[in-house]
Formats: sequence, C-alpha cells, structure tokens
Amino acid sequence: MIISRTPFRISFAGGGSDLKEYYSNYGGAVLSVTIDKYVYLSMHPYFNDQKIFLKYSHNELVDKIDEIQHRIIRQVFTNLNISGVDFNSSADIPSGTGLGSSSAFTSGLINLSQAYLGRFINREAIAKAACEVEIEQLGEPIGKQDQYACAVGGLNFIEFKQDEQVVINKIHIDIDKQKELESNLLMFYLGNTRSASAILSEQRQNIISDEKKNNNLHKMVKLAYDLQKELQTNNISTFGDILHAGWLYKKEMASQISNPQIDFYYEKARAAGAEGGKLLGAGGGGFLLFYVQKEKQTAVRIALAELNELPFRFDFSGSTIVFADQK
Repeated sequence: MIISRTPFRISFAGGGSDLKEYYSNYGGAVLSVTIDKYVYLSMHPYFNDQKIFLKYSHNELVDKIDEIQHRIIRQVFTNLNISGVDFNSSADIPSGTGLGSSSAFTSGLINLSQAYLGRFINREAIAKAACEVEIEQLGEPIGKQDQYACAVGGLNFIEFKQDEQVVINKIHIDIDKQKELESNLLMFYLGNTRSASAILSEQRQNIISDEKKNNNLHKMVKLAYDLQKELQTNNISTFGDILHAGWLYKKEMASQISNPQIDFYYEKARAAGAEGGKLLGAGGGGFLLFYVQKEKQTAVRIALAELNELPFRFDFSGSTIVFADQK
C-alpha cells in the first residue's frame, strides 16, 4: 500500500500569467501558498492482477488501461504502465472550487505511481510531469502554476520564463509575521463548483487578441513582484490592497470570471472591513479569499454569514508519500 498526500493552493497574485500564450512572450510570475487541505491517493495490488479497480467520485473496474474513463488516471497509468492495482481517491474539498484540485490530483497521482514502482522523484520533477500530462498530452487549456505550487508546497514566488524554464523562489518570512498573515486571511465558500476550462479558454484567446486585457495581465504580474518584495521584508501592510487591485484587473480578463453573486459578497465584505480580496481559481465560483485585520473579522463574518467559512493554515510539505508498505 502506498499513500500520497498533496496540498491544495491559494494564489495571491499573478494568476493567468502562467498560460503559455502570455509567458512565452513576456514571462510570467505568480505568488501562491499551499494550505492544510489535501487530496489523498492510495494504491495497492488488486487481488485480480488482470484488472484495474478505481474508486474516486465514480467506481471503475476495467481490464485494460485504455478502458479507464478518468482521463488523468488513464494518461498517467499509460505513461508509467500501471496495471493490476486497486486505486482510491479522497479529498478535503470538492473539485472545481478554485484551489487547484485537478493539478493537485495529477501531481499526487504521479508521486503515488512512481513510489508504487519503487521510484521516488523530486517535487519539481513531479510538477514538470504533471504539466506534461495535463497540458501537453490531455490538451487542457490551463497554466503551470498549480502543478508547481501543489507539488512543491509552501509560500512561493514562481516565475515562468519564455524558454519554458520554471523558477521557484521560496519566500521566508518571520514566524510571527507568517502567523499574522495566516490569521488575517479568511476564506468563504460560495456554494457552487465550476469547470475552469471555458473561462481559461476565453482568457487565452483574449491574451492573444485583446491589448487591454494583455496590459491588465502585465499589471497583475507587477503586483506579484510587488507582493514578493513586501513579503521578503516581512511587510504585509499592503497585502489587502494588492489583493484588491489584482481582483479588479482579473475581473476584466474574461466575461465569466465574476457574476452578480460574487460581486455582491465581495462588496459586502469590503463594506464590513476587508481591505481586499479575490475569487480563487479561474473564476465563476468556488472560494472568496479576504485579507481582514483582526478587529474587523467579526464584522466580515457577520456580513458573510450566509456563506460557509473554511478555516485553514499554510502547508509547507508539498506532495508527500505519507505511507509506503510494499510487502
């Protein structure tokens, strides 16, 4: 039995610049952190080694890899020739909520599968392989930030170079300042899930054809660099302002990123004292994140009482094999 645990991520600034349509021309940058909410994957030999038994949101019992319906599992198992196994997936949070769940799953599955084969690879190699599966082989219209954030873990400033190189810059802040930042971040669930593909497809096209939206993304990347500089000096005084500015730019990047419900709750939180915030993920639903000083948090929670709050802390472990017994 092998078990992997991979964290979900929240992105603070620069989202969208990890799309190839952008970084191949200008270079991109994202600042994000992983949190203590995870996808857990397990695998062990199936008693009938001529079959593959998969348990996720659906159950599959198949004879051959190419009969697997789940696209990511089918592709990873094909790449690594995994067969005759019993596989199980469970997660703290449902997919489609803006926390990078698909890429966390892919990264965790690659880590799990390699460990099952007796190979333990480094986290950047896991992320690179996950990008190859999702973007190159399956043709998903997504960027690279989630794979690297979830596989590597922690608070990172991730740069996407024009030549396809990805540079991960670990951000180290004082523990007291880290705790203050954690305690000032509140996350609320809007109660709906969505597929990022349609939104990201529109955003990719806008990067190619719409100069104004391209300029917005330039500004979002600058905010990511600004936030990196602030955090490196243990300064979080402008954190909320940067989140707010980034959200205003992001809303203009594609037509489905925001909607009246999202705008309503965002403005309610701001009126109650949140300094800034954003919708996590590609857009359309999922979680709202806010930066709120301690003395204003009760008022914000009252204003958003209709929504479920998700308490969280930062995670610094990345994708990890938490159990390995190959007897």
